[in-house]
Amino acid sequence: MAGHEFLKSIEVNYKKAVECLQKTEGKEIYSDELGSQIMTANSTYVVRFGVRLRGTIHTFTGYRSVHSDHFEPVKGGIRYDIEVNQDEVEALAALMTYKCSLVEVPFGGSKGGLEINIRDWKEEELERITRRFTQELAKRDLIHPSQNVPAPDVGTGEREMAWMADEYRKLNPTDLNAWACVTGKPVSKGGIGGRTEATGRGVQYALRAFFDQPNDVKKTGLTPGLRGKRVIIQGLGNVGYHAALFLSNEDGCLITHVIERDGSVVNQKGVNIQELREYIFKNGGVKGYEGFVEKGAEILEEDADILIPAAMELVINKGNAEKIKTPLIIEAANGPVSSEADDILVKKGVVIIPDLYANAGGVTVSYFEWIKNLSRIRLGRLQRRAQENQTTLMIEALEKMIGSKFPDEYKDQVMRGSAEIDLVRSGLEDTMRNTYQVISDVWNNNPNAYDLRTSAMMVAVKRVMDSYNSLGL
Repeated sequence: MAGHEFLKSIEVNYKKAVECLQKTEGKEIYSDELGSQIMTANSTYVVRFGVRLRGTIHTFTGYRSVHSDHFEPVKGGIRYDIEVNQDEVEALAALMTYKCSLVEVPFGGSKGGLEINIRDWKEEELERITRRFTQELAKRDLIHPSQNVPAPDVGTGEREMAWMADEYRKLNPTDLNAWACVTGKPVSKGGIGGRTEATGRGVQYALRAFFDQPNDVKKTGLTPGLRGKRVIIQGLGNVGYHAALFLSNEDGCLITHVIERDGSVVNQKGVNIQELREYIFKNGGVKGYEGFVEKGAEILEEDADILIPAAMELVINKGNAEKIKTPLIIEAANGPVSSEADDILVKKGVVIIPDLYANAGGVTVSYFEWIKNLSRIRLGRLQRRAQENQTTLMIEALEKMIGSKFPDEYKDQVMRGSAEIDLVRSGLEDTMRNTYQVISDVWNNNPNAYDLRTSAMMVAVKRVMDSYNSLGL
């Protein structure tokens, strides 16, 4: 089962990190016993509930796993997929623990799922199902602004989060922080600007941070800079679309291959991502688009500079790892490279920017949204006009001093104060850049850290273990 293999891969990576920490800082500090306790999920709640739909009762199975509550609330998305299972949810919850720790977001790790094919149900039916699921989670405080905060994942989005938040609010009408019970909501319902694009934007910032380190880039054999780099992207969902859009429009990358469910699009001069996305929405897939080929996973093995798996876990495994040609992989999805494939790729010299760092943009901006909900004020509301007034005064003084006008093409941009989305992007970029610097330092200076994944896991696990040690465990 894929979920079991996914969980095993995360446990393998975790054990590697613990072993490296023991070699570096001593087994008496980072013991096997503490390591085993942290690796295991604290709890998993399985719920089965009925909903009367289309004249009969349909039973659904849902999950919510809490991996670690060394920080509360715990945080993690809820995915709607017919293949969801307990092992997969527990693996994703563990990954959330390490991800939050790595980017220093004060949450523990959690994850949820509902076994459902969303294409089988109308919107109003999905709303009823989601509200019933929310009721079941609320009974056990598995949705709660100070204990467990869900977010969107595969098969869910702003719509489902709005339904969940509204249902929680109805169940807790006197809770002032009710809207903070989930993140990823529409801006009109307490969401935050930039949350929808956050994971894809984080992938962009992660690549920029990587290419700012000449020693790290040198290990791939690639030339400096992102401009002109050929990119294969697997999955043009929310994460893949935004990553591809920003990399092509803002960094000059060429998206040469796009892999989707019904085939792929290949264009060595660069695929127009916005145009392709609109075509997919209109036609339900990429079939018939210019450059369409009836190939799927085989495209992962094509020649390019950067490979971005942005869909589901384990798409790169021991069966195809040896055939991967790209010197750089960045994991936009959770767990797209199995532990066995990871070993093969590292031995080949492929550099992998790991998921627990690369796709942490979502949880980082979720943290900003949660803070916004608790403070009940839009980011930038207090200081934006003060910034504009101060900058305007400085420009007027400068023009008076030098006797010349400030260039009009820059004036409006300089004078504009920071809106919420500007602050969100700034905070996300700062997080991704600072985090990569920490990971890179470990990779380049610790002989036990032989790749980026191990380096990132060492940083994350050390922080979790130190947190538990401070609690007396």
